[in-house]
Amino acid sequence: MSWESFYFGCFLIGFFFSLLSFVAGFGFLHVPGLHFHASHGSGGGQNSPVNFGTVAAFLAWFGGTGYLLTRYSNIWVLLALTISFVSGLGGAAAIFWFLVKVLLADEKELDPEDYDMIGVLGNVSSTVRESGTGEMIFSQAGARRAAAIRGENGEAIAKGVEVVVTRFEKGIAYVRRWEELSETAGPGSSDHKEN
Repeated sequence: MSWESFYFGCFLIGFFFSLLSFVAGFGFLHVPGLHFHASHGSGGGQNSPVNFGTVAAFLAWFGGTGYLLTRYSNIWVLLALTISFVSGLGGAAAIFWFLVKVLLADEKELDPEDYDMIGVLGNVSSTVRESGTGEMIFSQAGARRAAAIRGENGEAIAKGVEVVVTRFEKGIAYVRRWEELSETAGPGSSDHKEN
């Protein structure tokens, strides 16, 4: 096999897998029996620079540069290999930079504490009948949300009343009126949780 054929083969493989990755959603490629990710985290929300997308980009740039150098110049084989390798690293680095700085820029690691329902303050949006279920609207992790609620002791709660979640079981938030808790806590105590 000649160097020209080797480089051309690398280019075709890299280009094909880059195109396949892009078409499949630029990041996820699902093939029966195989599962590729554009980035594999090494833990803690970090993205590895060696992933399916960057390897495909490396092969395409490496192969393309090597092919052009061997086909259209009389450059020394090791110099062509070195230039092709550097070109491949540059292409892979560009893809990784785009992935991290553009596509994953707003990604953040989820913290379970941000979604803890105990202590959440909200307003009853659907009246809770005695020993019945209603609904409350609240703000959590920067979004407006709704949850099914019951009075902590089975009491009825009117629409529009401000409530605090005291426990959360099986998808139901058990609540108490905010005014009851603030009176119990005494003056100057406002330890309710707002997310």
